[in-house]
Amino acid sequence: MEILKVQNISKIYGSKKSSKKYTALKGISFEMNEGDFLGVMGASGSGKTTLLNIIGSIDKPTSGNLIMNKKDVASYDKKELALHRMHNIGFIFQDYNLLETMTLKENIILPLALKGHDAKTMEYKLKELSHDLGITEVLEKYPYEVSGGEQQRAAACRALITNPKIILADEPTGNLDSKSGKDLLELLDYINRTYHSTILMVTHDLFAASYCKKIMFIRDGEIYNQLYAHANKKDFYNAILEVMSVLGEVEK
Repeated sequence: MEILKVQNISKIYGSKKSSKKYTALKGISFEMNEGDFLGVMGASGSGKTTLLNIIGSIDKPTSGNLIMNKKDVASYDKKELALHRMHNIGFIFQDYNLLETMTLKENIILPLALKGHDAKTMEYKLKELSHDLGITEVLEKYPYEVSGGEQQRAAACRALITNPKIILADEPTGNLDSKSGKDLLELLDYINRTYHSTILMVTHDLFAASYCKKIMFIRDGEIYNQLYAHANKKDFYNAILEVMSVLGEVEK
């Protein structure tokens, strides 16, 4: 089932009268189906974060269409965009963005509370997800009282609890050590396989990218290349390395 269709999306920063204009995206088009795990890679300034922000309705394209639920999100006003984010998008941030004054339970169910769900529904969804992600025992604790891995799982649980159409992860392993980074990637892989969640992850990390089912490389605001996962993860890693070397991001 098609989840997202990006049609000829462009983004230009700077006013029409300004002599200083910057084109971040140039006619990007692709589709995502249910259960896809897409990695977006490219050099700094290539446009990958701009693309994620547009898909997450944090930013609006200058031109093009962003189709979700058979509607063009690019045409929404601010109120419609806020409702769209609440109902259709799950975010996993680099630093988790858990509120320190709330317990893990309160952090996780906050999106449901904002949507007006009753307590029984929230408890049911929380119980199911927290059990699957292994954090039932720490739900009443505050973020500063639990490990980084438990914070990761709480953030993932919060992203999943509204049954979003798509989960967006922006450099999720950027601030993590190698073990914590691998744990998070294993968690994303588990979410993708178990819940058939559709995930788009922006990353510069080759190891992180090797967990994806497909990689889309962006260069100067345009799609440069695409790779599909190999049966052997090491081979896939090496194929990603080869493309990133051409892009000048890593040395062979």
